[in-house]
Amino acid sequence: SFGRQNWHDAVGAEHKAVRDGVAVFDQTSFAKLLVQGRDACAELNRMCAANIDVPIGKTVYTGMLNKRGGFESDVTVIRLNEDRFFIITGSAQAVRDANWISRSFAPNAHVYMTDVTSAWSFLAIMGPKSRNVLGALTKTDLTNDGFPFGTCKSIDLGYATVMANRMSYVGELGWELIVPTEFTAGVYDDLMQIGADHGIRDAGYYALDGLRIEKGFRAWSRELTPDITPLQAGLGFAVDFDKPGGFVGKDALLAAKADPDHLDRRIIQLVLKDAKAQIWGGEAVLCNGVEVGEVRSAAYGHTLGAAVALCDVKAGSKIDQAFIDSHSFVI
Repeated sequence: SFGRQNWHDAVGAEHKAVRDGVAVFDQTSFAKLLVQGRDACAELNRMCAANIDVPIGKTVYTGMLNKRGGFESDVTVIRLNEDRFFIITGSAQAVRDANWISRSFAPNAHVYMTDVTSAWSFLAIMGPKSRNVLGALTKTDLTNDGFPFGTCKSIDLGYATVMANRMSYVGELGWELIVPTEFTAGVYDDLMQIGADHGIRDAGYYALDGLRIEKGFRAWSRELTPDITPLQAGLGFAVDFDKPGGFVGKDALLAAKADPDHLDRRIIQLVLKDAKAQIWGGEAVLCNGVEVGEVRSAAYGHTLGAAVALCDVKAGSKIDQAFIDSHSFVI
C-alpha cells in the first residue's frame, strides 16, 4: 500500500538507537575507488568542486560537476598520502563514477584508478555512544582533539587494522570503518559484543535514508542531478572558488552566482503537519495552491514525529528563508 509498511516500528527503533545510543550500519555496498599516481592530486582537484589538496589523513566531501555546474556525482575523498586518494561513492553509481573519472583524466597524466569495492567492507558505527564502544576496542585517541571530524586514521580494532573515517551521513557522532574484507566478521562481532552494554543494534538503509533526510543531507540522483548546482542544492560550502587551477564547472557557477534568477530553483526541506501521513517521493509540491515542483526524497522522520521530504521546487522569484516563511506549501 501507500501507507505505513510493516517495518515502520522497526525502523523507528533504529532511528532512536542512532539518535540516543549507538547502532551499526553495514554500508559495504557503497563503492570504493582508489586513485593514485604522480598527478593524482592535480587531476582529482580539477574534477572536484572542493579542494582535495589537503593534509594526509583529511577527508573532504565534494561534488564532481559538469561544465554547466550540475552534479555528476557527490563523493567523499580521503587523502591517504601524497599521491593516493580513496574515494567513497554511492552503491548505485560505481560504474558511472569510475567511467566519469577515468574519462576526465588528462591523456598524458600519470594517474590510475582502481575499483577496490570488493576488497573493503564498510561498517558505520553511529550515535552518541559510538565513542564508548569504539574506545573499548582501540588504543587510538578518539577525543575531539585527538580525532577531529573530517579525519581518517588507520587504527587497531580488536584483531584488525582498519581505516576509521570520522564522518556521518546521519548527523550524529560516529565513525565509518573501512575494513579489509577478510576481517569484517571479526570486527562486527567485536562491535556487537562490546556494544551490548550500550544497547547497540543493527540499523538498515530505510533508517539511514530517514535519518539523513531529517538532517537535510542530499543524495545523488535524488536531490543532486546534472541539472542542479551546488548553489541550488544548498551545498555552496563544499565549493572552493579560490583554489589554484579552478575546477570543472567553475565558470558556470560564477555566472550562476551573478544571476539573480538562478536561485528561483532550490532544494528545500518540508515536514508534514499531519503526523499520520506517509510520503515516498514523486509527490507534487504546491506553493500557495500552484504546483512548483516535486518531492525528491521522503521518509518518516521518527525523531521529528512526522514525514519529512526534500523537494525540488522552482518559483518565479528567489527562494530564500523569507520566501519560505511567507508562503504556504502543500504536498
